[in-house]
Amino acid sequence: MTMNDTHHDHAHPPNQDGPLTHYQILESAVRELLIEKGVFTADDVRREVEKMDQRTPARGAKVVARAWTDPAYKERLLENGTAACEELGLDMGQTYFLVAVENTESVHNVIVCTLCSCYPRNLIGLPPDWYKSRAYRTRVVREPREVLKEFGLELPESTTIRVHDSTADMRYMVLPRRPEGTEGMSEEELAATVTRDCMIGVAAPTAEPVTT
Repeated sequence: MTMNDTHHDHAHPPNQDGPLTHYQILESAVRELLIEKGVFTADDVRREVEKMDQRTPARGAKVVARAWTDPAYKERLLENGTAACEELGLDMGQTYFLVAVENTESVHNVIVCTLCSCYPRNLIGLPPDWYKSRAYRTRVVREPREVLKEFGLELPESTTIRVHDSTADMRYMVLPRRPEGTEGMSEEELAATVTRDCMIGVAAPTAEPVTT
């Protein structure tokens, strides 16, 4: 094989590897120590990461659509988010309690983790990079209306904005308002209108299905 045989006929993305951060080094050291001590194996870690990667916002969208169509289910969701999600067969793990907060005509909710990146991963998958950024974590608490406007969500001054700070023990999901024009839609069709950002609270669903 020559060097030219190893070349591909498509462009390669830039190499984004950089020096490890303090917390990445710490995580690696603790993980390797726990493997060495026999607490779990490297294959256990790989399988958990694989399960995490398979979780998508579609899981949360299913919960939202059920709440929009079943008032009794919505009541249970607002009372105990974890139990209501497990009622739909979603494994929520045993690590935190899920609180669902409902958007109404006069109240809009948005979630953040001011300390790090606590997020309902079991329900809506991995958090976006901007959710973990210092800029979002600090600004959405101080000036939520301005931050939401930058996401393209402009709310009336009469709307109260509530910011919910997640913790290691408690995570939040936003139950958005059902959009107009969705009357007669099936639960599956409704779920297709719900995005990850709607469940964080930086966007509002429309009657159009999500295309990405």
